[in-house]
Amino acid sequence: MQEYYLGLDLGGTKILTGLADDKGKIITRSRRDTEAELGEDKIIKNMIKTIKDVLNKANVNKNQIRALGIGSPGPLDAQKGIIIENSNLPWKNVPLVKKIESALGIKTLLKNDANAAALGEKWFGAGKDVDNLVYLTISTGVGGGAIINKKLFTGVNDNACELGHTIIDPNGPLCGCGNHGCLEAFAAGTSIAKRAREAAAAGKSKKILDLADNIISDIDAVICAQAAYQGDQVAKDIFQNAGYYLGLGLANVINIFNTEMIILGGGVMKASDLFLDKALATMKEFALAGSLELVTVKEAELGSDIGLMGAIAVAMEARLIKND
Repeated sequence: MQEYYLGLDLGGTKILTGLADDKGKIITRSRRDTEAELGEDKIIKNMIKTIKDVLNKANVNKNQIRALGIGSPGPLDAQKGIIIENSNLPWKNVPLVKKIESALGIKTLLKNDANAAALGEKWFGAGKDVDNLVYLTISTGVGGGAIINKKLFTGVNDNACELGHTIIDPNGPLCGCGNHGCLEAFAAGTSIAKRAREAAAAGKSKKILDLADNIISDIDAVICAQAAYQGDQVAKDIFQNAGYYLGLGLANVINIFNTEMIILGGGVMKASDLFLDKALATMKEFALAGSLELVTVKEAELGSDIGLMGAIAVAMEARLIKND
């Protein structure tokens, strides 16, 4: 009997589910709005609908499904299958795995979305040829995941590799976590946006302000990037500054993990030509030579499918390791 795997990428605004064959090739997919504002039960109903959608489209019986992998923002407890909390969803200690398994009778596995993305890039993306890698996502926040000897490193309670909350400068800006000077407070898209708003409010960049139609609150990292591409020096400097601190973070990753590869993903990487050279130069300045010479830094290959392919990799992880 042909075996299949399901992956579900759970986000604050959308749910994306895919059905894959036993090689990880997506056969069909289904997308629905999360409708988070309607509460926990509605979100779970929408998740189940997307799962049933892909099974119906492919005419696949649920008994042919080996596992369903779910990638979700945390914090969560992957072993217990519980989402503890989420800033974009009305979750509070939700036993998501139990609820999905009770409704569908399909083995379900839950992982933090950054960890899932690391698995996706390891098995289907830029990391296919290495056994050890660190994945760093630079987006609204900064998150990470590590693969060590082909296996995901999760720590004692699934909170390992919060690389965005490594302290780069204890006297630096306040981070959303409550500490000062985290990598996330320097390099995330929200941090870039904050610097751009500050510059516009201080009258330092007319270009940024013009691109936002003089509405400072509308200034985000995308507008800052547009200004930089149009030659605005203040916007360029904001990205160069973010690149410098990202480079410090990368040096720390190299010195701690001594890994073969670092993979960079996330929405901010769409503007990588504004900051990546600075990040790599800083990384080379501060990383230990013995580890630096062994590491390759690559951009993620899975693009907009990274969440879905990561979830599929969660479902398939045991098989992928066994067959590698």
